Amino acid sequence: MKKYAYLAAMLTVCLWAMSYIWADRLLGLNIPVEFFVPVRTLLAGVLLWILNKAGSQDMHIRSKKDWMKFLLLALCMPFIYFVAETYGLQFTESPTITSLVIATNPLFAMMAGLFIFKEKFGPVNIAGVFITLAGLWLVTYSRTQTGPLFWIGIGILFVAVISEVSQIAFTKSLSADYAPSVIVMYQFLLGAAFFAPLFFTKGIRNFEPGLYLSWKVLYPTLSLALLCSAVAFTSWAFAIKMLGVAKTSVFLAVVPLVTAALAFLLGEELAAPMQWIGLAVGMVGIYLTQREYVPKDFGKQ
Repeated sequence: MKKYAYLAAMLTVCLWAMSYIWADRLLGLNIPVEFFVPVRTLLAGVLLWILNKAGSQDMHIRSKKDWMKFLLLALCMPFIYFVAETYGLQFTESPTITSLVIATNPLFAMMAGLFIFKEKFGPVNIAGVFITLAGLWLVTYSRTQTGPLFWIGIGILFVAVISEVSQIAFTKSLSADYAPSVIVMYQFLLGAAFFAPLFFTKGIRNFEPGLYLSWKVLYPTLSLALLCSAVAFTSWAFAIKMLGVAKTSVFLAVVPLVTAALAFLLGEELAAPMQWIGLAVGMVGIYLTQREYVPKDFGKQ
């Protein structure tokens, strides 16, 4: 099953890498965050409800304690995370930079895995995280031009990082009793309820049917909802269940590498030679983080 968990994590990485590009296109069309993020969230939740119903999944929430976990999960992700991530993307004006900051998640997730879930990892795994992050910083080394709200955007993105670590912890605690698709379904349906006030105030304030219902808006919005939310979050929940918090979270460090490559191939952003070196360093770090940790006294037991 571990093999499938790694495949699920990599699928998630590819879809989330593309999500920055699709979201950036919507922002470039002046579609407000308060419109396309709630729509993305609701569509993903409804799709997962249909699939869970068709698959006869047990969708019953077993206790008030679990209800609270689901509410906190939805508050952290998608509500706080998507708002912070998308505003951060808007202010930094760069899909690659945005995904880079989000990729600092493994450092916080490792601490959560160590102190909350008592997961074990060794010096090589820890070194791999820092090597990965060093490579990621090289990706931005040659960037010389920034907008007036760039550093505000960076600060907002770290809010997204903290909320993402929190949602990983809640997902892990629920994964023993609920199927990944059920966890993500409630995550998005409850998240849509959190978004409702923003959607009905700022989201549709300047609604223009000719633009908002055009294919150039519908295509990235549906892609974000169906692929980057419904599919990606379900495969991510499965990976967390099988691999644990710390090891799964390190895959997030690959997202900016894939985002940079896709942005370059699609003509969204140009990468300098130093950035490609950073990509290579980052991949070495990713390999080290996935090395199996075996305690020194293992053979004596």
